[in-house]
Amino acid sequence: MFAALGEALVDLIEHPDGRYEPCLGGSVCNFARAMARQGQRVRYLNPLSSDTFGQRFVARLQSDGVDLGQVPRSACPTSLAVVSLGPGGVPSYTFHRQHVADRDGTADELIARLPAALRLIHTGGLALAPGDWPKAHTVLLAAQLRGAVVSVDANLRPVVVGPGAADQAAYVNAVRQALGMAQIVKLSDEDVRAMGWHSADLSAVGAQLLSNPMTQLVAFTLGADGAMLMTRQACVQLPVPAAVAVVDTVGAGDCFQAGLLAWLANEHHLTADALGQLTASDLEAALRHAMATAAINVQRKGCEPPGWDETRAWLRA
Repeated sequence: MFAALGEALVDLIEHPDGRYEPCLGGSVCNFARAMARQGQRVRYLNPLSSDTFGQRFVARLQSDGVDLGQVPRSACPTSLAVVSLGPGGVPSYTFHRQHVADRDGTADELIARLPAALRLIHTGGLALAPGDWPKAHTVLLAAQLRGAVVSVDANLRPVVVGPGAADQAAYVNAVRQALGMAQIVKLSDEDVRAMGWHSADLSAVGAQLLSNPMTQLVAFTLGADGAMLMTRQACVQLPVPAAVAVVDTVGAGDCFQAGLLAWLANEHHLTADALGQLTASDLEAALRHAMATAAINVQRKGCEPPGWDETRAWLRA
């Protein structure tokens, strides 16, 4: 079983006429929904609010097949992100995250919610911000002690911390620590720049990440330039699938990561040893499935991940 550790928040998405539409989101919550729709058993760990949005999250996650276990209802409100869409539907975010439900509770309470048969734990996004990282770090350590593979999506949102150099440096340092704990890491091209890696050669960045003995697989999402997967033995980059009419890109990276992990799970590659043995052919097949999962999602408003069969049919077509 998979576990997902991180935020569930409401995206207030701007429309051209100035209206804001509330959409249930949050990187890790999106990932959990996408994994469940891809046919994987996944538990969302963080508390959900008892407010109206929290009730909607419970209904949405359960309808998608996400296991909520004994996740308590928090008296704190649901997190909010105001999403303004720029050219090409690319989102920018302003966060409201003080005293909110998904940050409620202790590390010990989160650890108690880990499923017994834990194969992989995924985290990233706002769980890696300096105020949240110590708690996430403790949970990841507990999951590692149970033999779980760790997946981390950097998904940096610099506006979630203060604008000062010290605040930004602390955030980048927390993300670096998280990436160092993971067998599977994912970064967007924007993440690479935010981390301070200005090399135009992403293979050099990937090699630096893979110099950590823990890391077995690195994924880069490159927007209009496609995506790349790297191991110590192989590297594959593919362009964006043809004829994709982008509505918006909300949740695209989360769906990509879910598609990637679902393919690896179905092909029995989700162990540290198996990840280290992936061939170029394996990487290409995994990347095509991950990119197709994201491509279907970006043709829909908000985050609406496809199912496994839908993704396979889209690839065949």
